[in-house]
Amino acid sequence: MDFVKNIIKSNMDWKDGGKFHILGISLIMYVFVGNMLGLPFAIVNKGTHELWWKSPTADPVVTLTLAVMVVSLSHYYGIKQRGFGAYSKDYVQPYWFMLPIKLIEELANTLTLGLRLYGNIFAGEVLLTLLVGGLAATSFLGAVAAFIPTMIWQGFSIFIGAIQAFVFVMLTMVYMAHKVSHDH
Repeated sequence: MDFVKNIIKSNMDWKDGGKFHILGISLIMYVFVGNMLGLPFAIVNKGTHELWWKSPTADPVVTLTLAVMVVSLSHYYGIKQRGFGAYSKDYVQPYWFMLPIKLIEELANTLTLGLRLYGNIFAGEVLLTLLVGGLAATSFLGAVAAFIPTMIWQGFSIFIGAIQAFVFVMLTMVYMAHKVSHDH
């Protein structure tokens, strides 16, 4: 709880950001657990080499839905705390022709937030699938040669999954701070 509280405090005043504490805790737990689910439960069908179980965050639909939810919440709370007039002025200041650029920025924020998480977790699971395929090889030597890299990559995937959960929550709070704070 203190970890997420410090993330929020590093981006905005606690007075403005305290209401996002539960959101931050929920997101970091969901993303971290989602990242970890594919590691011990990576079940591959030997006949078709098809992955039966994977991390939910290794699916672009899940990560992009999370990103859309975060960006939508940031708009909602921005309008709620600042009012529609003050909030909408940010899109046309300093000049009215900045509006298309600001809209492209919103789309880019949504895509990068979701696709960053998806790409990192999916790539790790693809490599694990290849290594597990080496473990399931018909020769004993192939299984022994793939065991150590598989264990090393499992440890690295735990680290990457934790970092990605942190990055997702950090960027969520950055987006919230930009929409909610009066000084941005």
